Amino acid sequence: MNAPFPAPGAAPGIVNGLSVDVEDWFQVGAFENVIARGEWDAIKTRVEDNVYRVIDLFAEADVSATFFTLGWVAKRHPNMIRRIADAGHELASHGYDHARVFTFNRREFAEDIRKAREIIEDCSGVGVTGYRAPSFSIDQRTPWAFAELAEQGYAYSSSVAPVAHDHYGWPEAPRFAFKPLPWSSMIELPVTTAMLGGRRVAAGGGGFFRVLPYGFSRWAIRQVNRTEGRPAVFYFHPWEVDPEQPRMGHAPLRSRFRHYTGLAKMAGKLRELVHDFRWGRMDVVAHREAARAEDLVLSRPAEEQVA
Repeated sequence: MNAPFPAPGAAPGIVNGLSVDVEDWFQVGAFENVIARGEWDAIKTRVEDNVYRVIDLFAEADVSATFFTLGWVAKRHPNMIRRIADAGHELASHGYDHARVFTFNRREFAEDIRKAREIIEDCSGVGVTGYRAPSFSIDQRTPWAFAELAEQGYAYSSSVAPVAHDHYGWPEAPRFAFKPLPWSSMIELPVTTAMLGGRRVAAGGGGFFRVLPYGFSRWAIRQVNRTEGRPAVFYFHPWEVDPEQPRMGHAPLRSRFRHYTGLAKMAGKLRELVHDFRWGRMDVVAHREAARAEDLVLSRPAEEQVA
């Protein structure tokens, strides 16, 4: 699905990566110390209705996207998974139950991504070739994660936030597509950052998109597209289009601010975004970026990074 004429903010030939991290409101990192995983099955889910709202919004703009889906969610909502695939969107893995990668050892991580992928593929009947770590939690603490993804046959990952942040981030990582392994064609597509005053700033969606004026995101994506000639990678969650979701009044103030601010305006801002730029699935962006993805060069040789 592609619009017949260029979008107003689009740079010629550039298709940006549009992605949805499919998790329910109670599974987010902001509430991980407030709502235990053992409580999840007792909470009424809202994710299916919210995903359908997102699918309808994308259909209005005639765009395709990638839905990075938790295995826990897919297992409980197989009809939703099939509807995502039937609408022409890509299904990819977000791990099983939103545990951050750096909380695993390599063996545990291998089992987590294997389990999630198997569930999503069984529900949808389509292959899964993409992965996004919960809370962008592949960083310098997990040098084995890329190797495990490659060995399990993933074509790409979008698991790195190349910024400094209290919740996540790998500020030394490249800003654009890179190959983390010298022996694999798998590429990493970091979430988008822009340059402001010589510093990297997060500009790829999530809470920043809800809290800041839409004009900031439009400026940042135009910078990436027009000045740097690269596609943006944008993400959001289905719960962000659900202003009626339950309120966790006993959660920390910072968590409540990050989670609830801007929910009522989110759908409208998304409509502007999907009409202002050209968007597509992450697997398409990965394929196009593969030829110019740089090799990962940090403080240690690549061979040591994946040992």
